[in-house]
Amino acid sequence: MPEEKKKELIKKVDTLSKSLGFGEHDKTLFEIKKTDNPNVKELHLKSGSWESEDPWFAIDEEDTKKAYAFIPSDSFSQMLKVLKQAQKENFDLKLEKTIWQNVPNDFDDVWVVAMDEIRNLAQKEGNKPVSIDLEKLITDIKEEHPNLFINLKDFYPNQLENHQGL
Repeated sequence: MPEEKKKELIKKVDTLSKSLGFGEHDKTLFEIKKTDNPNVKELHLKSGSWESEDPWFAIDEEDTKKAYAFIPSDSFSQMLKVLKQAQKENFDLKLEKTIWQNVPNDFDDVWVVAMDEIRNLAQKEGNKPVSIDLEKLITDIKEEHPNLFINLKDFYPNQLENHQGL
């Protein structure tokens, strides 16, 4: 790899490691070099230590565009767990917002019906990740179970009819 490209990749690694809170000397950086055997590569330590518990960073002499990060499997597992939890919280907040926008009589009842529908959709897909249009889901629930929502026409029938033609 040309020295200029190597410096650019090391700069990317430095930026990433700083954003993760590692100091200049805290990171382990190694270079991946090819050998005569196409199934074997060598790792050459550039900085840091092989014993480090922190993520390791690698640059490949044949790939001038990417740097790699290696982390212990337990750290990776914990990271996935945190990401899944954040994804669930984000989904729950979106569902909650969509329910409230449709003026429920009883939020908890609508939530239970929505979660049942979501579980049914997931089971139909073999429990694979499913993309759900929450607006459509709540609109469908509102049509199937109108008693779960407040109908504003019931409170202001004349005023809403007068404004429909505008």
